[in-house]
Amino acid sequence: MLRRQLLCAVPALGFTAFVGTAIAAAEDPVLARVIAGSQRTPKNVARDPWRHPAATLSFWGLRPGMTVIEIEPAGGYWTEILAPYLRQTNGRYIGAVGRDPAAFAAKYSDRELWGDVTAVAFEGPLAAPGSADMVITARNIHDWMWTPGQLDGALASFRQALKPGAILAVEEHRADPRPMNDEAHDGYVSTAWLVDAVGKAGFRLDGRSEINANPKDDKNHPFGVWTLPPTLRSHAKDQPVPADYDAAKYTAIGESDRMTLRFRKV
Repeated sequence: MLRRQLLCAVPALGFTAFVGTAIAAAEDPVLARVIAGSQRTPKNVARDPWRHPAATLSFWGLRPGMTVIEIEPAGGYWTEILAPYLRQTNGRYIGAVGRDPAAFAAKYSDRELWGDVTAVAFEGPLAAPGSADMVITARNIHDWMWTPGQLDGALASFRQALKPGAILAVEEHRADPRPMNDEAHDGYVSTAWLVDAVGKAGFRLDGRSEINANPKDDKNHPFGVWTLPPTLRSHAKDQPVPADYDAAKYTAIGESDRMTLRFRKV
């Protein structure tokens, strides 16, 4: 009851996500220690005000001892948290990597720090059928919409790897309330479109959260979502930076407005 009251007490002030982060960390002291740990790189820690790691992972349903598959770990934001957390709670971390799984495994080869990190190719089987408790995909779905069949194939592989009733955790740039542009080539995806696509692949929407909302993001930027931090794209390929480019304008907006969704395999 206390958690619910606190989360509902201050939404008008925009503090909900930060209060939720503090409560989520208090509920899982191992997660709190890992998030505060020195294994995290400064560039990733700097993104915490926009990504709310404790509250987001709590909402998704992370628990000790899980087998978690992270899709396209990229800069390692979630890897630096999930791998040591799962090591300390007797779970298992699997990174599904689009390029060079061997290099990813080598980067996280210190078992004392990261545990027994498994790296697999994103295009292949992610894990033994029905063995995973959670699949996390953060800001990837828009990329898969541009190649026919890629999104359907990805969702099918997630479903195959997950146990019945297990969790598909999604974070994605949100187009709403404006319509989604041409196949989300600006990076912003319609919530209704995404929920429908994932539902058709055999998942049930189990929850949605405003943890990673950003009302300052009007979704009207010259280079789509990549205009905003952390990319801060300033010019088109092979073109000079415009004379009137103002990085401070986009830094002040912050990272994109994002939907945070939890699905379950049916």
